[in-house]
Amino acid sequence: MKFTATSRSVQGSSASRRLRRAGRVPAIVYGGKSGPANIELDHNEIYHSLNKEEFHASILDMVLDGKTEPVLVRAVQWHSYKPLVLHVDFQRVDASQAVNTKVPVHYLNADQSPAVKLAGQVVTHGPAELDITCLPANLPKFIEVDLGDMIGGSRLHLADITLPIGVKYVPHGDDVNPLLAQAAAPRGAAADDADAAPAADAPAAE
Repeated sequence: MKFTATSRSVQGSSASRRLRRAGRVPAIVYGGKSGPANIELDHNEIYHSLNKEEFHASILDMVLDGKTEPVLVRAVQWHSYKPLVLHVDFQRVDASQAVNTKVPVHYLNADQSPAVKLAGQVVTHGPAELDITCLPANLPKFIEVDLGDMIGGSRLHLADITLPIGVKYVPHGDDVNPLLAQAAAPRGAAADDADAAPAADAPAAE
């Protein structure tokens, strides 16, 4: 995906407010040998781009003053209640250096699983994103997790799936094998069964 940026020479909160009133967004790009650079973006263009999932998990082509550089989105500051982008951080990408980033997880086929269709259970999902590391060329736009084979009471962990080639999970603390999905009876079903059991076993009144 491609977006356009322009170098920004004036800094400070007053300058940023003037930019925003003019429909522009202050931003910064850092990393690589060039050092950090202050830039500005067209608000409408970046707003619509940021609302696309792939914009956050793709190597982007930033056209800065006519020169194209590969970058990743690193941070976005939004207005607290208005649909306004206040600031964006980008990081330059080196094709030979691994990057650490988050990618979305797409869960598929839960409704077709034996857990749902045969056992009448509910399949709940785990994290919506995973932290990964890989070379830029191997960066996936998302990771698919197929839940179609889940049976009643089963659990699916990260170790149970195959990550894309060249992609490694970055654990948080000791959580090296996070739970991605589990199948269980709907809430309240167990309590209803427990309440019904004594009534079924009670002797008939004389």
